[in-house]
Amino acid sequence: MRRRLLRILGLALLLAVPSLASAAGPRPSVAEMVDRDDRKALSALGPAALPELAHLYAGGDDDRKIRIAGIFYQLGRRSPEAEQVLLKDAHTANPDLRIAVQYALGRVSDSEKVVDTLLDIMRNDGSPIFRDKAACALSYDQIHLTEAQKVRLYAGLIEALADPKPQVQVIAITSLKILTGQDKGFRRSAPPEQKQQSMEAWRRWLAEYRANL
Repeated sequence: MRRRLLRILGLALLLAVPSLASAAGPRPSVAEMVDRDDRKALSALGPAALPELAHLYAGGDDDRKIRIAGIFYQLGRRSPEAEQVLLKDAHTANPDLRIAVQYALGRVSDSEKVVDTLLDIMRNDGSPIFRDKAACALSYDQIHLTEAQKVRLYAGLIEALADPKPQVQVIAITSLKILTGQDKGFRRSAPPEQKQQSMEAWRRWLAEYRANL
């Protein structure tokens, strides 16, 4: 009798599992996860979600793009598709989107083009806000660069120390200090000859860094 009851209970459980799965419903789409800002679920999908996220970004309005750029930033996964669509908005007129893009680019790419784009914004953009945010992105968000790839980043920051704009000098040395822990005695307010000595010290440091790779 006991065996018969156990068999009946086992059969009931087998029948119940499909019903429970059906009651739970199908898994939400990537688009639905984006609309819900369900970053945990998107992270659980792994790299497979990235091409779809890039597709949604490309077809979205600015609000959706900002949300997806934030998702790219949080996921921190390399994605050529994400890099491609984000670069198209590196100079967008929407300031919130532009900052989100600047922060997200290094989190999806180890491309020289990304580093060069951010260095160009840091030095040449007409807005001091965007210049500052580009420096922040260079300082904290180039998470996929190898030590060899960092040579290009360091070289760009060192050359920016000679920029005629005082703000650019300040954010360049700040970025170098964040990345290397050094400032080589560079001060924006120092006399030109002292700043030149500091830049020469930085160039010697970079040559040694490159030689030791």
